[in-house]
Amino acid sequence: MGDSKNFKKLSGNRKTDQLNQFRVTNKGKRLTSNEGVKISNNEYTLKAGVRGPNLMEDIHFFEKQMHFDHERIPERVVQARGFGAHGEFECYKSMQQYTKACFLQERGAKTPVFVRFSNLQGNKGSSDTTLGPRGFSTKFYTEDGNYDLLMFSVPVFILHDAYKFADAIHALNPEPHNDIPQASSAHDNFWDFVVNNPESTHFVMWAMSDRTAPRSWRMMQGFSINTFRFVNESGKSTYVRFQWKPVLGVHSLLLDEAQIIAGIDPDYHRRDLWDAIEYGAFPEYELGVQILEEGESAEFDFDILDPTKLWPEEVVPVGVIGKMTLNRNVDNYYSEVEQVAFNPANVIPGIDFSDDPILQGRLFAYRDTQMHRLGSPNFNEIPINRSVCPVHNYMQGGYMKQFISVDRVNYQKNSLANNFPVPSHPSEGGYTHYPEKVEGYKVKAVPDSFKDYFSQPKIFWNSLSFIEKQHLIQALCFQLSKVQSHSIREKAIQMLSHVDAGMATMIADYVGVEPPSGGNQVSVTSYFPSLSIANATKYPITLRVGILIGHNFDDEEVGDIIHALKKHGIFIDFISEKLGTITGVDGTKITVSQTFLTTNPNLYDALYVVGGSSKREKKFNQEMMNFSMEVYKHYKPIGVATNAEKYLPVSGENNLLGVVFAKNNPNFKDEFITVIAERRFWERV
Repeated sequence: MGDSKNFKKLSGNRKTDQLNQFRVTNKGKRLTSNEGVKISNNEYTLKAGVRGPNLMEDIHFFEKQMHFDHERIPERVVQARGFGAHGEFECYKSMQQYTKACFLQERGAKTPVFVRFSNLQGNKGSSDTTLGPRGFSTKFYTEDGNYDLLMFSVPVFILHDAYKFADAIHALNPEPHNDIPQASSAHDNFWDFVVNNPESTHFVMWAMSDRTAPRSWRMMQGFSINTFRFVNESGKSTYVRFQWKPVLGVHSLLLDEAQIIAGIDPDYHRRDLWDAIEYGAFPEYELGVQILEEGESAEFDFDILDPTKLWPEEVVPVGVIGKMTLNRNVDNYYSEVEQVAFNPANVIPGIDFSDDPILQGRLFAYRDTQMHRLGSPNFNEIPINRSVCPVHNYMQGGYMKQFISVDRVNYQKNSLANNFPVPSHPSEGGYTHYPEKVEGYKVKAVPDSFKDYFSQPKIFWNSLSFIEKQHLIQALCFQLSKVQSHSIREKAIQMLSHVDAGMATMIADYVGVEPPSGGNQVSVTSYFPSLSIANATKYPITLRVGILIGHNFDDEEVGDIIHALKKHGIFIDFISEKLGTITGVDGTKITVSQTFLTTNPNLYDALYVVGGSSKREKKFNQEMMNFSMEVYKHYKPIGVATNAEKYLPVSGENNLLGVVFAKNNPNFKDEFITVIAERRFWERV
C-alpha cells in the first residue's frame, strides 16, 4: 500500500477506495523478482569467472532486461501527449426533467472523476505549449457505470463526416517523407488539406485563435463538439451539447511566449496542473449544458447535428448544472494517465447519441484504438478504467484477463444457471436506446444544411476583440509563411477571403501572394460576445509572480508585499543570480528558488522588481533589466519596489500602463494586486 501524500487525500471516494488495493510501495521492503523470489545481487550479471562471459542461466538478468524491453506501449495516434488528475463532480441541481443519468438526479450528489488533458497533435515527447486544440476528457465513475465525456478546447471539428478523419490526421501529422514538423500544422500537407476541404474553415479559424495557446489547462474551456441526447424516465428526448467552463476564466499565452516556453519548459502545462493541486489550489470547472427540444432546431440557420458548427450561447443558452474539482494528482503516470481509456460510446442510462456523423464514427474508432494500444479487450479491467459498480457478463478470455469467473455457464440463454446474469428492464436501470424513427435511402453524402462553410467563421471573426483579431492574423501569417507551395498559399487566401476580405488581404501581403479579388466575402454581420475571451473572468489567484531580488533589500516593504501576494493565492518564485540565501538590510533571509540562468521571464504572469546589491553589480543589474523588459514587452504587469526604478528603463513616453511604483505610493500593494489580476495591458506602445 502507498504512503505518499496523495494516498489519503480522497478517503471515502469510491474510486480512490477501489484503487487502494492496487497501490504498492517499495519503501522498507526487500527486493524481489516478479515471481516474488528475493534477489541477492542487483548490480552484476552472472559470469563464468570475474572476466568471463555471461551465463544463460542468469534468470534474474533476463527477467529484468525483458521487462525493460517491453515497457512501452503504442502511443495514441492523436492526443498522444497529455496528463491527468483525479477529482470529484458535484451536481448543482436535479436534471431529472431532462435525463435519468444517475449522477445528475440529486443536488449535492458527488461523483468521482478522472480527467486527461492532451494536445491534438504531436507525439508523447512534444511540448505542452505547441499551438493547437487541446483534448479535455472526463471519466465519471457513476453508480450505473462509467460515463466518458470527451471535449476539445474549441467548439467545432475539422470535418463533418468521419470518413475523412484519417485523411485529416495524416495531413496534420508530420509529413511522411521526413517526419517534419513535429506538433505543428505549419506545413504544406495540412494547408493543402484545408484548402481542398472547405468545411475545415471554421475549425482553422478557432485553431489559429488565442484559444489554442492556453495559459493553463486550469484556464481552458471544454466543448463537446458533438450533439448528444438526454433521455428522461418517461422516454422523452432532448438534444444536448456540453461545456466545461473554468472558474478562473479562459486565458492564453502569446504565440512567441508559447514557442519560447516550449523550449524552456516542455512540461509547462502539466507542471502547472501538478503544482496547483499540490498547493491546494484545486482547478475547478462548471459543467454547462445547451438543451434543445425535438423540432426546435428548425428555426436556426445552422444544423444542430453539424460538428463544424457551434451553438451560440446567445441563441441556445448554457445552463450550469454542476462543478468539477480536480483535487488529487496521480500516483503513477503510466498506470493512470497512459493506461486510461476514454470512449464516447461509454454512456449510461439517460444519455444517448444523435445522428451527428462525426460522433457516429467516433463510437467505433475509440474502442478499436484502445484494443490496439492496450493490447487486449480486457483494458476495462485495468484499475484506472474499472467501474465502481459491479460488472457481470459473459465476456471471457483475451490477453491479461484478471477476473476469475467461477461459473460453469458462459452463454445466454441458458437453463443451467437460470439465465443469470439476466438483462435489466429499463425500469430496473437497463440501458435502452432512444427509439428514434429513421428512414431514407442508403447514400454517401451530407445534407445541404452542412454546406454553409463561411457564415459561422465570419461570426467568430466579428465577435473577436481587436487584439484577438491581431493574434489570429499573426498566427495565420506564421502558418502560411511556412507553406512552401505558392499555389496553396494562394488558395488559402482565397478561402479566408470568404470569411473576411480585409483579414485575407493583410495575410496575403505578409505571405507574398496577390490580395484576394472578386468580392467573395460572406455577408454576415452577427456577432456573439460569448465567443471572445477578451472579457473573461480575471482573478489573481494561482498566477505566478517572479520576485527579482538581491542582498540588502528593504525587509519591511518586501515582507509586506510577499504577505499580500500569498494572501491572494499568488504563487511566487524568488529569482536572483545564484541559489542560496539573500539577506535584507535588517537581517531577513530569503531562500532563492530560481536563478537568471534556470528560469525565464515568459514563465511568469507578473514581476515584482526589488533589486539589491551583488558582488557582480554590473552583471546583476543587466540581468535585472533584461528580465524586466522581457516581461514588459509582453504587456504583463510589473511592481517596482521603492529603490528599484533603475532596473526598468521606461518613462511616461514609453507608456507605463500596468507598471506600479512603490515610491511615495501608499496604495502600492492594492494597485499591484489589481494589475496582476488584469494580466495584460495591450495599450502599451
